Amino acid sequence: MSLGNIFDIAGTGMSAQTVRLNTTASNLANAETAAGSEDEAYRARYPVFSAVQAKINAAQFAGDSFDGSEGKIGVHVKGIVESDKPLQARYEPEHPLADEEGYVFYPNVNVVEEMTNMISASRTFQANVDVMNATKTMMQRVLTLGQ
Repeated sequence: MSLGNIFDIAGTGMSAQTVRLNTTASNLANAETAAGSEDEAYRARYPVFSAVQAKINAAQFAGDSFDGSEGKIGVHVKGIVESDKPLQARYEPEHPLADEEGYVFYPNVNVVEEMTNMISASRTFQANVDVMNATKTMMQRVLTLGQ
């Protein structure tokens, strides 16, 4: 693996953590939104990541060289899925959105879990920035070896 690939890997990692931060922010913003039915209620969303390392390993195992033309290496966001945890049904018969039984439905967002995800995503983003800076420093030092 060349040093140039490290920028691709760290860059895709930063991009993936940005998606994670955005979904976490969306979950936190909608944590207390009320709905009149389960179908209308907001459900927590989470990104699904996939490593693209498998293509490289398969090419090396077959004796081929991987030139990166099949796609970037690193982290790929496969999609965003909704949580299947049960919604919070609260008995609030005086609420304007209450159903005929008096229940209002709130999202299945756990604020503590979302704050933990936010901290983890921001630290992972920063770690990728540090990897890029260290790689840049190494490349600059390699260029000065011949002087």
